[in-house]
Amino acid sequence: MFDIAVLLAAAFVAGALNAVAGGGSFLTLPALVLTGVPPVVANATGTVALLPGYLAGAWGFREDWQPPPGLTLRRLLLLSLVGGAAGAVLLLLTSDAAFRRIVPWLLLAATAMFALGPRLRAWSASAAGGAAGHAAPSGLKATLGVLAVAGYGGYFNGGLGILLLALFGLLGQTQLHAMNGMKNLVSAVLTAIAVLIYAAGGLVLWPQALLMMVAATAGGYAGARVARRIPAPWLRAGIVATGLVMAAVFFWRQ
Repeated sequence: MFDIAVLLAAAFVAGALNAVAGGGSFLTLPALVLTGVPPVVANATGTVALLPGYLAGAWGFREDWQPPPGLTLRRLLLLSLVGGAAGAVLLLLTSDAAFRRIVPWLLLAATAMFALGPRLRAWSASAAGGAAGHAAPSGLKATLGVLAVAGYGGYFNGGLGILLLALFGLLGQTQLHAMNGMKNLVSAVLTAIAVLIYAAGGLVLWPQALLMMVAATAGGYAGARVARRIPAPWLRAGIVATGLVMAAVFFWRQ
């Protein structure tokens, strides 16, 4: 019962965080590890639990699906599938011992990306504005960028949204709604293919995943309802603090 309570609480809060500002992976992964799930399986199972939120977010932004310069929508989706699949396969090939050593560094990197998110987006928007009127980014640069970020997302989901927003800004996309629409769509696509590969590789604990999926969906709805009542800086500070604490816990457990 204690394990169930921990997983339900973590998934509920993670769903709410993702609906408001992101950072849900900072809670689902440590919660699963705390209940005795091996790190690689915990990473895969937590990603499955958050998939409905990505799908709902993508559908909610369906009217704003507009690819960045240098990419068509079809090509962007194909690259998302390839990168997400590659990252998921890499996770399959990673041992628990290796992932246990890697995960605190991934958590720190994801926390840093989240903390620097506003500056990173401003920098990318400035770069995109400075490039206005010049030639669009090369197809090769856009292709490599999407493959790299999608591969990261298929391997470890934390901080994915910040990376995607920064990438789209660097590629010259300036409309915020279009950037958010593409962020949600790419996240949903690469996570969906990664989940299929996780499942085929036997990495998903379905009882925990389904339990957390329900809680995360409820948390996403609740988070969307209360989002306007909580100051954004407080939310961001709380998520950054959570990420740092979880990274410290994983370092200590080594």
